[in-house]
Amino acid sequence: MTRKVKIATIGGGSSYTPELMEGFIKRYAELPIGEIWLVDVEAGAEKQAIVGKMAQRMWDASPYDVQIHTTLNREEALKDADFVTTQFRVGQLDARVKDERIPFSYGLLGQETNGAGGVFKAFRTIPVILEIVADMKRLCPDAWLINFTNPSGMVTEAVLRYGQWEKVIGLCNVPVVAKMGEAETLGVPQTDLIYKFAGVNHFHWHKVADKKGHDLTPQLIDKLYEENSGLPKNIFDVPFYREQLQQMNMIPCGYHRYYYRAEEMLKHGLTEYATEGTRAQQVKVIEHELFELYKDPDLDYKPKQLEQRGGAYYSDAACETIASIYANKNTEIVVSTRNNGAVPDLPADCAVEVTAYVGGAGARNVAFGPLPTAERGWLQMMKSMELLTIEAAITGDYGTALQAFISNPLVPSGETATRVMYELLIAHKAYLPQFADTIARLEKEGITIKDEVVRKM
Repeated sequence: MTRKVKIATIGGGSSYTPELMEGFIKRYAELPIGEIWLVDVEAGAEKQAIVGKMAQRMWDASPYDVQIHTTLNREEALKDADFVTTQFRVGQLDARVKDERIPFSYGLLGQETNGAGGVFKAFRTIPVILEIVADMKRLCPDAWLINFTNPSGMVTEAVLRYGQWEKVIGLCNVPVVAKMGEAETLGVPQTDLIYKFAGVNHFHWHKVADKKGHDLTPQLIDKLYEENSGLPKNIFDVPFYREQLQQMNMIPCGYHRYYYRAEEMLKHGLTEYATEGTRAQQVKVIEHELFELYKDPDLDYKPKQLEQRGGAYYSDAACETIASIYANKNTEIVVSTRNNGAVPDLPADCAVEVTAYVGGAGARNVAFGPLPTAERGWLQMMKSMELLTIEAAITGDYGTALQAFISNPLVPSGETATRVMYELLIAHKAYLPQFADTIARLEKEGITIKDEVVRKM
């Protein structure tokens, strides 16, 4: 008899967990799960309890006998796990509010994974993911780590480079949403299209062809200016410059708007900041509504409202990745993984986000080849910023953190950027022990937080 699969989900109280359950139920025939452990921290215990009960209802409504366990003990969950999925947020949504509002209070972009906020999300997250990897080495050394904790690419890079853990795959919903939307735009089934992605997480480009190898990218570029481009819910839809896309003959990911249309994206973000609140504040309202739904004892399926969260389809991508590894399916999936030459403009040992075939041995990358001049320059700059950010997150070195900030294209260097960094360090003091000495110095100097909402948190 085949041994049933054990899955541990770190951040089990996430609003995305019902989507994860739906994906596993759909694939049970090829992924025979026996137990799923939902792990969270004390601050997320209430949400974890709600989600855990709903997850069990979803399985009870299915034909399959799967047991859901909820725990605050990570070691208990990881023991002998076959797959570990990570979907946690250090500091909960309040931390994201701080990442967004502090930069906006100084006229800089505040965003979850881009700019100053993205750097600080990495500072908080990377030490935790390395602790998880250390636990996995003791408790489930043969397990695969499937990560969709943001910033997904930097987290995957840290696991590979500093965690020395090869069995890791990073995922993002952005390629999933793009492929779904573009197939609809072209009026063909997604299975009739061949995609090639290259770049890093939230900073990639892709090309599209039909099954005969004809490049459909120019046609798709034209159509994108006639129809909706299928953006994730968390990105304001400012159109790219058509001529720019035609020149590169590639489709940028939605997050490129923060770089190609920085002025407009900043203006929109500042308007939200001053009126309805930042994206994190909006998400808190959506999450509250979702968890009220999840409390319903009769709800045993994923509600439609979950699609309003920016990361919809993350979890389904994770389920397909796990099923593909377990059953050696060699499914085409866009993943963050070690480059190994797929993108020759970056070192072979760094993490990239590319099209790959995923099977029992992990991801086998599809080679993309050299990028055009402009895109090569952007990508090398972004990877440099990522590597500095990861190093600072691990060492707590102020100079390295400053270098990461200065090299980020969305953080204009100078006194304002430095002040933003000071305030973010103080605001996240509880989750940045590696920067304790620097934070103590800033507090002694009397640095305070400008934004009133953050100051009261």
